[in-house]
Amino acid sequence: MRPPGPLPRHPLNGIRRRRDLPAPRSGNSLMQLMWLASPALPIGGFSYSECLEAAVDTARVATESGATEWLLDQLHLSLARGDLAVLAKAVPAWQRADHARIAELNAWVLQTRESSELRAQAEQMGRSLLEWLRNHTTARTEQIDTLAQLQPTYPLAFALAASACQATLRDCLLTFAFGWAENMVQAAIKSVPLGQSAGQRILSALTAEIPRAVDHALSLADSERQAFSPMLAILSAQHEVQYSRLFRS
Repeated sequence: MRPPGPLPRHPLNGIRRRRDLPAPRSGNSLMQLMWLASPALPIGGFSYSECLEAAVDTARVATESGATEWLLDQLHLSLARGDLAVLAKAVPAWQRADHARIAELNAWVLQTRESSELRAQAEQMGRSLLEWLRNHTTARTEQIDTLAQLQPTYPLAFALAASACQATLRDCLLTFAFGWAENMVQAAIKSVPLGQSAGQRILSALTAEIPRAVDHALSLADSERQAFSPMLAILSAQHEVQYSRLFRS
């Protein structure tokens, strides 16, 4: 520990600051979650619209209100009952080193993706997040290797990253959902297209509903988890052969 004495002055502002005091644990957890939700995380989330682009192309979504309604439905009918529900089981599984449970949940994600491009998205983002984890201290090498052997998917990789944050399970799910919302709003802005103010209004509407979606996901048993979004599946299949597109899904 640093011996008593005058504190060093920072070269930029002259303010003395302590170097021997660790950051509060809760602050570290919050920063880790913010990092995982950041659009700057190099996992390629910005390159996917999750069929929103196909909905725009077929005139199902053409306005701000239409995009808002579409994304709210996707939040509650798809994300909450699928990926968020998986995450609610996967984070505790990583924390207790239940590798059989991890393999089961990862297989469920792979098997329930309803089109090739949606499955490719889950796999690509999972691999990218796993590679990101290899360069950080968030996960142990044996954990990373365990997931790498399973054809990793994004929800399971995110659960691994979040499991070491010492945050509540609910906060982990809120983070995942907000990161999804930011990416989808950007997809709406580019594909409808919409202005930045409209995007902020859509994000506000999603943010207001995310806690309810998370609570629903936390309440679901394994037998209640589902991935049944037939219109998304149809649009995804159409998007694969769409003539002109900006996004990979």
